[in-house]
Amino acid sequence: MHDPRPPAIALMGPTASGKSALALDWAQRLGGEIVSVDSALVYRGLDIGAAKPTAGERAAVPHHVIDLRDPWQAYSAAEFAADARRAIDGILARGRVPILAGGTGLYFRALLQGLSPMPEADPAVRAAIDAQAREQGWPALHAELARVDPAAAARIHATDPQRIQRALEVFRISGRPISDWQREPSRGPRLPCRLLKLVLAPADRATLHARIAARFDAMLAEGFLDEVRALRALPPLRDHPAPLDLPAIRAVGYRQAWEHLDGATAAGEFRDRAIHATRQLAKRQLTWLRGELDARWFDPAADQAGLEDALVLFRGNRDPGPPAGTA
Repeated sequence: MHDPRPPAIALMGPTASGKSALALDWAQRLGGEIVSVDSALVYRGLDIGAAKPTAGERAAVPHHVIDLRDPWQAYSAAEFAADARRAIDGILARGRVPILAGGTGLYFRALLQGLSPMPEADPAVRAAIDAQAREQGWPALHAELARVDPAAAARIHATDPQRIQRALEVFRISGRPISDWQREPSRGPRLPCRLLKLVLAPADRATLHARIAARFDAMLAEGFLDEVRALRALPPLRDHPAPLDLPAIRAVGYRQAWEHLDGATAAGEFRDRAIHATRQLAKRQLTWLRGELDARWFDPAADQAGLEDALVLFRGNRDPGPPAGTA
């Protein structure tokens, strides 16, 4: 049966799997615009270490949901869903194809499935939790969470202050564990599109690990540490009592660079820790992606033909143009 809804494409996958390059290629060929689904790209100043699209790439293809917040500001999955939906509506109104590209599973879930209803953030409650954390440490607050919400504490690591804070905030506001709220049905408007969901993931884990290491070394060569030095010099970050608790600075690579510039690690150890953290991120992303049962998986290096076939079939056998490098 013909589906009259306009097409949209979701390119999902672990970090360093080639999502951004394919999104750029397909956007240029299909008349598309890219919606970033990446929790680091929303922050201004996180450029090299977040693999943010270059000025040339952004001039060639419009990119959305990038550079929305300063790195000391908060940004939630609900805010992302609203911002991304507005971007998608605008792309569709222009008669173009939205291409959702990124690896932040919570953002994809918030946009495509909606979020469970729960209390909104309360600045006073958050400030009280932050003050308690500075006095007692986040492990102590994680222990408190384990007492009031064992299910949430089992899922949240003791070194994840953002999620510990949110779980305690919800409990203190509502008197109900966040795990109870999360069991309620998700809500939110569905996208007015027919969506092609593709996962890009090298079949050989060693290949992905090699790509991660090579990309991080390229970031170092491009001046990643100078970028972090510039961030550290910004007064709101320089004067922040706990910058490593900020979601932006906890982004993979940035936390390790910040600690290195604090003198906690030598250069070689910093590189190894950053690459290891990126591999762990990729592992978590792959675990989440295995739950996306309506997504098709492709090895981007070995199955270009399969990707092209999936695109042509989805678009109803309309010729999307030649693959990059063949024109």
